[in-house]
Amino acid sequence: MSVEGKTAIITGSNSGIGLGIAREMARVGAHVILNSFTDSDEDHSLAADMAREFGTDVRYIQADMSKGDQCRALIEAAGACDILINNAGIQHVAPLDKFPVAKWDAIIAINLNSSFHTTAAALPMMRKAGWGRVINIASAHGLTASPYKSAYVAAKHGIIGMTKVVALETAQEPITANAICPGYVLTPLVEAQIPDTMAKYDMNREDVIKKVMLERQPSREFATVEQLGGTALFLCSDAAAQITGTTISVDGGWTAL
Repeated sequence: MSVEGKTAIITGSNSGIGLGIAREMARVGAHVILNSFTDSDEDHSLAADMAREFGTDVRYIQADMSKGDQCRALIEAAGACDILINNAGIQHVAPLDKFPVAKWDAIIAINLNSSFHTTAAALPMMRKAGWGRVINIASAHGLTASPYKSAYVAAKHGIIGMTKVVALETAQEPITANAICPGYVLTPLVEAQIPDTMAKYDMNREDVIKKVMLERQPSREFATVEQLGGTALFLCSDAAAQITGTTISVDGGWTAL
């Protein structure tokens, strides 16, 4: 089944991974809902420019993913939800005994709780339409752990568990739920970190990428937002109709270690 004409809601999608997935959805004719917590002219221009580029309907709807009522309101404001891609996320790094409580609460709210609220609001729409796809953007850290990332690792492990529950609850319906687990992805945010990392380690760009940033990624290559978009499109295809309740790693071999 083609995603053309279907409504795809992508949370946290005015930049980075979310935007890359949104562009892939728009490219094949989906009606796309962009989202973030901001509500600037640039956000709405981004949607308008994408609509013109791909000749499909693209809207921007502001919602703060740390607030459950706004998560649910996003789905209702869209008016339909055939494809839900829970992508919104934040990060903070600190030892567990020094981890700021406010940061823990925010990471759990945005990276985990938001997906509960959006999915709960979207499932009735999918059931009414007779088709649906829930795709949660987890992480390699949903399958393994790193020190100093307690909240992020807990949230990403949680999102994978919730994905399995949604899959079981919809197993006899034409709805699937899966999680994509990226490793390190080349986004504008990561790109901006490269010069400072080069200066810190007194290395050239290639060495800092392969020896520092991608130390845990055996391929020593970043995943791209286009690859993640392609993976999401595959999960929406007929070929993936019996793929549900599982994870797909796009991590250059990280979780094979």
